[in-house]
Amino acid sequence: MNNVFVYCEIEGTTVAEVSQELLTKGRKLANTLGVELHAVVAGTGIKGKVEDQILPYGVDKLFVFDGKDLFPYTSAPHTDILVNLFKEEKPQICLMGATVIGRDLGPRVSSSLTSGLTADCTSLEIGPFTDVKTGKEYENLLYQIRPAFGGNIVATIVNPDHRPQMATVRSGVMQKALCDGPYKGETVYPEVSKYVSPESYVVKVLDHHVEAARHNLKGASIVVSGGYGMGSKEGFDMLFDLAKVLHAEVGASRAAVDAGFCDHDRQIGQTGVTVHPKVYIACGISGQIQHIAGMQDSSIIISINSDPDAPINTIADYVIVGTVEEVIPKLIKYYKQNSK
Repeated sequence: MNNVFVYCEIEGTTVAEVSQELLTKGRKLANTLGVELHAVVAGTGIKGKVEDQILPYGVDKLFVFDGKDLFPYTSAPHTDILVNLFKEEKPQICLMGATVIGRDLGPRVSSSLTSGLTADCTSLEIGPFTDVKTGKEYENLLYQIRPAFGGNIVATIVNPDHRPQMATVRSGVMQKALCDGPYKGETVYPEVSKYVSPESYVVKVLDHHVEAARHNLKGASIVVSGGYGMGSKEGFDMLFDLAKVLHAEVGASRAAVDAGFCDHDRQIGQTGVTVHPKVYIACGISGQIQHIAGMQDSSIIISINSDPDAPINTIADYVIVGTVEEVIPKLIKYYKQNSK
C-alpha cells in the first residue's frame, strides 16, 4: 500500500480548483512518505484536455477514464472506477474535495473498501501513532485534522489499520501551487468497461445546469466581512459601499447569515467559504473558532469592534475599537477622497 491518490473533479473538461489544491497537498504528503502521487479523473471527451490541468501539480501517474456516460457525474460509475482501481493499486491515502460530488462519492468508496473517511479536514499531516490500549506503534499515518463538537475543539483523527486513509477537504482550505520539483508525469487511459459494470449506468442525467458564481470571494485580494454586530441587513449596505470603494468582496459570519443580514453564499468559516486575502477587514465579528477557521490565513487582519476583548482581536494585526456605525462611514469617506 504505497501511493497517495487524489480524485480530480471536473466540470466538462475543466478541473475543479479544489482538486488542484489537493494535488499540491498530496505532492507534499507523497514527498514526506517517499512515495508517488497518483491522480484519477473520469469524464466524457476529456482525453487530451485535462492532462495539462493536473500533471503540472506534481503528479507521477494520472489515470484518465474517458467514457460517454461518465459526465455529468452519477454515483455508481464513479464509485465502480475508484473501488476497482484502488483494489488494484492499493493506495495508502486518498483525498477528494468536500463538494457535493465528494460528499456523495467518498462515503460510497470508503464503505465499499471498509476504510475510514474523515470529512471537512482543515489540515493534513504525516506522523506516528501509538495505540494506548495495545501499545502497538504505527509510523507515517495520515493525521486528519478537523474542528469537532461545533468547533469547540480541534480533533486529530487517525486510521491505523484500514486502507486507504480517506479525507475530504473543502475548497480554499489548501493553497494550490505548480510543482517545481521532479515528478514523472505519466498518463494512462484504462478501458472503462473493465472497471464499470453495465448496471451502473441505470441512472441517466436528463439535464445539467451550472449557474455562474455571483462573486469571487475566494479569489479576492481584499475581503470586507460583517458579523451579527452589523445589526441589520441595512447595516450590511455599508459594507457593500466600503467594498465598492476598495474593489473588495463582501463576506459574512454564520451569525449574520442566520440572522438574514446576508446571503448564505457569502458565509465565511467552517461551514462556509475559506478565504486567503491579502487584507481581511472584520466588522462587528466576535471571532468564534468556526469563523476564524475560514479566514485565519489572511495576510493582514483588521478588526473593527466595539468590544476591545473580542476573540478576533487576538489574531488581528490591527484593531479599531469603535462601533461599525462610527468607523465604517469614516473609512468610506476617506477612501473616496484618497483613492486614485
